[in-house]
Amino acid sequence: MGLPKNLDREIENAAKDFWVQRTNAKRSQLRKGLSDAGQRGEVTGGGDLNAFRHLVVKTIDLNRCGETEIHFNRTVVALPGYFRPTKQWDLVVIRRGQLLMALELKSLGGPSFGNNANNRCEEAIGSGYDFRQAQSAGAFGPGANPFLGYFILVEDAEGSRRPVASKSPHFVTDPAFQQGSYQTHLRILCERLMEKQLYGSAAVLISTRPPRKVPFARCRICRSRRRFGGS
Repeated sequence: MGLPKNLDREIENAAKDFWVQRTNAKRSQLRKGLSDAGQRGEVTGGGDLNAFRHLVVKTIDLNRCGETEIHFNRTVVALPGYFRPTKQWDLVVIRRGQLLMALELKSLGGPSFGNNANNRCEEAIGSGYDFRQAQSAGAFGPGANPFLGYFILVEDAEGSRRPVASKSPHFVTDPAFQQGSYQTHLRILCERLMEKQLYGSAAVLISTRPPRKVPFARCRICRSRRRFGGS
């Protein structure tokens, strides 16, 4: 599969754009005097992951065949679910009426890493399972085997790096999670999402919030062997 030239730089630029969009959303909320100004104001501004979505579109354009439709407008990215009527994805790819790909883009920032991380885990697992059950029920057509991808950008901060206790009063928790950070927990999440075949590929990107000198820290990407559009 062909990839954009200078992919690392493209990812770095997308991470920079993410933080610019977050900052602009927060300022806009503050100017309007809205009550959710702050970290929630950054999130509710919307559009902060557009640069990553455009990078995915660029990659698809390098590899797609004719008649491939790439959708990312919110009015045309809803797909049937199994436990719910529909789910809006961040990007949907269709060719000749066949669903080839759906993609989920998420982010996780502080200061409430604990609650937000749990929410992200529940969303990813639930959406993936719902998608696969809809697929099994024939919602995407007979024999459909679409690629499902998941990406999450995590803020590199003390709260996401610090080891956290994972206690259960009745049973021993999985040793893989014990004394791990939220960054570690989300890495494990992505690995197991693929291991259980809920997603064809899942990735965590760790990025530092400005004004620190390095706006893009490091990336841990978990990939499946299956290529987009493969059968």
